[in-house]
Amino acid sequence: MRIGRYTLSNRLVVAPMAGVTDRPFRQLCRRLGAGHAVSEMISSRPELQHSPKTSRRADHTGEPGPVAVQIVGVDPAEMADAARHNIDRGAHIIDINMGCPAKKVCNTWAGSALMRNEPLALAIVEAVVAACAPHGVPVTLKMRSGWCAAERNALVLARAAEDAGVAALAIHGRTREQGYKGAAEYETVAAVKARVGIPVIANGDIDSPRKALAVLRATGADALMIGRAAQGRPWIFREIAHFLETGREAPPPVTAEVAAWLGEHLQDHYDLHGEARGVRSARKHIGWAVRALPGGEAFRADMNTLDSAAAQLQALRGFFDALAAHHPRLPEQPAANDARALRCA
Repeated sequence: MRIGRYTLSNRLVVAPMAGVTDRPFRQLCRRLGAGHAVSEMISSRPELQHSPKTSRRADHTGEPGPVAVQIVGVDPAEMADAARHNIDRGAHIIDINMGCPAKKVCNTWAGSALMRNEPLALAIVEAVVAACAPHGVPVTLKMRSGWCAAERNALVLARAAEDAGVAALAIHGRTREQGYKGAAEYETVAAVKARVGIPVIANGDIDSPRKALAVLRATGADALMIGRAAQGRPWIFREIAHFLETGREAPPPVTAEVAAWLGEHLQDHYDLHGEARGVRSARKHIGWAVRALPGGEAFRADMNTLDSAAAQLQALRGFFDALAAHHPRLPEQPAANDARALRCA
């Protein structure tokens, strides 16, 4: 799997999710088997480039390359400037967001709303590619199958994007109208793959090793992008990689290992966000990790009462120590996509 001049270590990609895929989470997923990760979306609006929120999202300290940064906006010139700005800050790949269905994004005609304005969408792609070309930085595009069932235009936009110089495409098999309801379809992904010559990445409802293999077979895609299923279960990348390579499912991870991974992730999370903000935002990561485990729901409720990093870490260690006493390996967890937890996967 190649994106421009970069060869990825495998064909498993962490989906960009606002409020989730910050640097610590991306690094954890890469450590546990993902071959590539895309940043949270970063606004192209120049007045936001130096805000604390944008600075945290654009933090790539210690991140293995290639570093991929997703930008979002509606003005071709601003998007081109945002691409150059993020290249200056260390981006090796620029990704264009044309898939986010969030109302606050679509109400500005950004994200998946751009799919309703094909001339503007193409103008943005052309401007960003032109801005990146002198730096040798490839551009990727993430989109949905269309705005609604009657407007599935992913194939039209995919071919135009390829002609404009985009190096790879990621397609979520839902329309914007669907949001995250219902099941993802893969016919659109397969149709795009059959008609373009650049790599195509399938996204949507890939939540187990067997589902991963099924999606690859159904679409012919070059790679898979995983979002919600990695929330609280970042080792899913390792599980899928093992299954694709051997045809056998890997055993569940050792419970003590999981506790160590989560503890290190939380410490990185606090370091990036600061303790006060980090403690609040860490609650969702902890909740995702324990939600399907014995006693997990009660522990999630208790976690929301803790207001310090030390208390969170101590409680997490206690929970997993007790779990490990009865389950040396993590209990099997059902594959599930919880739309309530999702941010633009």
